[in-house]
Amino acid sequence: MKNLFTNLILFIALSIAFSSFTACNTATTQKGPVLDDAPNNSNTANANTDTAKTSKYPPAPSGIMQADIKDIDGNTFKLEDKKGKVILVNLWAIWCGPCITEMPHLREMQEKYKDKNFEVIGLNTGNEDYETESNEKIKIFAEKQKLNYQLGHSDEKMTGEFIKLSRQSGIPQSVLINREGKTTGIFFGAGSRVINSMKEAVDKTVNE
Repeated sequence: MKNLFTNLILFIALSIAFSSFTACNTATTQKGPVLDDAPNNSNTANANTDTAKTSKYPPAPSGIMQADIKDIDGNTFKLEDKKGKVILVNLWAIWCGPCITEMPHLREMQEKYKDKNFEVIGLNTGNEDYETESNEKIKIFAEKQKLNYQLGHSDEKMTGEFIKLSRQSGIPQSVLINREGKTTGIFFGAGSRVINSMKEAVDKTVNE
């Protein structure tokens, strides 16, 4: 009985530790409530695979598609401008360990599908105090991590739009958008199951 109790405590401790390694909390970036009519993505950690099995994908929210995004070279663009391409929009931060763990897989997908009108877009959510990280700092980080995809900033308002969509307040989280501007997958965390689901969804969406 003593061994059973000890093993139970150890399992709980490991479960808590594991969850801290797969995502970072960014709850304070969302000032308002999650909308009641937001999609119910209780299974976002495993991707929105049930939706992805159908041909009726929901349009990506206008608050995400039409927001002005500043990239680290000082240019401004909208995700709406990317229609015709498959885009994987990833929220991340320099201080987020799981985000860094996920990056080699994002690099891999960018390289693998770059000739099929696929783009990874990494949007930095700021430092641990939710203040904007400088372009210079992000460029140094990106060079160190050998990132091969477009990087920009997600301000508080846009990050809030992602939280409304995913119902998850942590990072990394990613949204997969098809060529018609519709959401085909939502992914939260950097666990192996999430990453594998993301890769499968990207492959399917790129080849549709």
